Amino acid sequence: MEFLNQLEHSAFATWVREGGGLLSYPLILFLHTIGLGTLAGVSGFVDLRILGFANRMPLSPLRGLFTLMWCAFAVTAASGTCLLIADAHTKLASPIFWVKMVFVAFAIVNVQLIKRTVFAGTGIDDRPLPSSAKVLALTSLMFWIAATTAGRLMAYLGPVSGID
Repeated sequence: MEFLNQLEHSAFATWVREGGGLLSYPLILFLHTIGLGTLAGVSGFVDLRILGFANRMPLSPLRGLFTLMWCAFAVTAASGTCLLIADAHTKLASPIFWVKMVFVAFAIVNVQLIKRTVFAGTGIDDRPLPSSAKVLALTSLMFWIAATTAGRLMAYLGPVSGID
């Protein structure tokens, strides 16, 4: 707990929380929103294609979107860490924060499973999708929706009472 106190009372955490300008908390929150929206949105696009939407579009060009997803994840993780540092006690005491983290972890693992299962090798447009592809795509959509919903609920559902 002492580490969390030092973290929350650092100059950086104070600047994020109380900077008062657009370059502190608002910008970091904006970057977090854009990063997560890009990550979940691009992943959702790939998932919907796997599920059969726009099935005339070949899958192979979508392989390049995984780089974009990882860049968006880096922005989301960095900005999320900044937001966490600014209010570590409150966030870490909130069950909804942990729900969000679990769903983000599931979603990231799922993205990697889709990459390995669907996009591995060459000629992905010339062979049928693996039987697990649609299950992975559907669970991916569910994980991103759950992570995003939990993230939004963090603004309204505080930590459990009595935890300091």
